[in-house]
Amino acid sequence: MQVLTALPKQTDPRLLVGADHFDDAGVARLPDGSSLVQSVDFFPPVVDDPWWFGRIAAANALSDLYAMGAVPFSALNLVVFNTKKLPMEVLQRILEGGADAVAEAGAMTLGGHSVEDEGVKFGLAVTGLIAAGTGDGSGRGVTNGGARPGDVLYLTKRLGTGALTTAAKAGKLDDELIDAAARQMGALNKAAAEAMVAAGVQAATDVTGFGLLGHASEMAAASDVRLVFPAAQLPRLEGADWALGKGLASGGTKRSLEFLADRLTIADGVGKVDMQLASDSETSGGLLLAVPEDRAAALEAELGKRDVAALVVGRVEAGAGVALE
Repeated sequence: MQVLTALPKQTDPRLLVGADHFDDAGVARLPDGSSLVQSVDFFPPVVDDPWWFGRIAAANALSDLYAMGAVPFSALNLVVFNTKKLPMEVLQRILEGGADAVAEAGAMTLGGHSVEDEGVKFGLAVTGLIAAGTGDGSGRGVTNGGARPGDVLYLTKRLGTGALTTAAKAGKLDDELIDAAARQMGALNKAAAEAMVAAGVQAATDVTGFGLLGHASEMAAASDVRLVFPAAQLPRLEGADWALGKGLASGGTKRSLEFLADRLTIADGVGKVDMQLASDSETSGGLLLAVPEDRAAALEAELGKRDVAALVVGRVEAGAGVALE
């Protein structure tokens, strides 16, 4: 991140959201007054099934658009694949899974780029649109900088995918538990984003590799507030506590905690499992939404109409950083 802050500042007036606050996607104004939203993400397999891996990777990339309140428009495949060691049928299934997610999003897959190399990686470069006059009319969409003291924090998916996939790779997880995690990771944040926009939410981010606390820290910094999460309220996937208790935390968990050391407060009595769960490196996690208390019921109603979980996970206070209590 220090590398990004050292880059020259862009002054183009068409740039609405850049890398200043590590938002989920970049936003630029188009000549007709609408906004172009772009992001990219790809990574190695998190599950063994090629189709589900493709679906999950695509859902994860599309989530950046949804977190900004954008409507997905197009996607490009990004592929690293070793044709000398793996059959092309595996690549076909990965691409089919990704295409399924893009089609469900109502977007188009325009092509992509592949690299012959060791290992496998897959993801998407994605483009979305925000119509002119949407939201507050600025064209910026929903950023991570709009949280205010008194807001209620909601999360739309449960935590623990990093721990569960780590346990699965170690051969220590029942099939039904990793299957449930795969279904959650493969689920689009489309309905959650539609509810967010309908309820007028002004601050959001998606929870992915930096974990709940890591992405919350970015929201806190961008909004100049403090985000507080009661450990007892953290929503968790079945089996996540067991995996963490067995020492099967994802590699990103330790890195996130180290990165947050000077901006994270952990209350006495918070257990190691809850601390790791809050920093678990999620794949295709839910949207973290900050909404004023007087609009919380409206958000819950919009989420409920779309069968999306309305999981209250914390609150916004005056101050700085993030806290686990």
